[in-house]
Amino acid sequence: MAKPYSEDLRKRVVGVVDGGLSRRQAAALFDVGISTVVHWVRRWRETGSVAAKPMGGDHRSRLSRERTWILERIEAVPDLTLEELRDELKQRGVSVGYGTVWRFFAREDITVKKNRAGGRTRTA
Repeated sequence: MAKPYSEDLRKRVVGVVDGGLSRRQAAALFDVGISTVVHWVRRWRETGSVAAKPMGGDHRSRLSRERTWILERIEAVPDLTLEELRDELKQRGVSVGYGTVWRFFAREDITVKKNRAGGRTRTA
């Protein structure tokens, strides 16, 4: 993800808009997008700040608390699909996307091997 624009630039853009320039003119003058200027001016008027919102954040998995339960379920039912696991998690009150479960399996190095007949054999 790109870095946010500097606060100095944001202040100058908002300043010229407050000084009477249109948002389009300010965007052209400072070579930024029109919608960017609109967002900055709106943020300035609503909060009194032009500072960028924080980037990044908590990247811990929402499944970390369910790790033990998930590993037990996989041990008990080795051919459980990701969608079936998602449904069971939802019943437990944990609503997550397919990708979240996929990344959990990747992080835990859990793979499912298939035999030639097309069925699953075991977890690796």
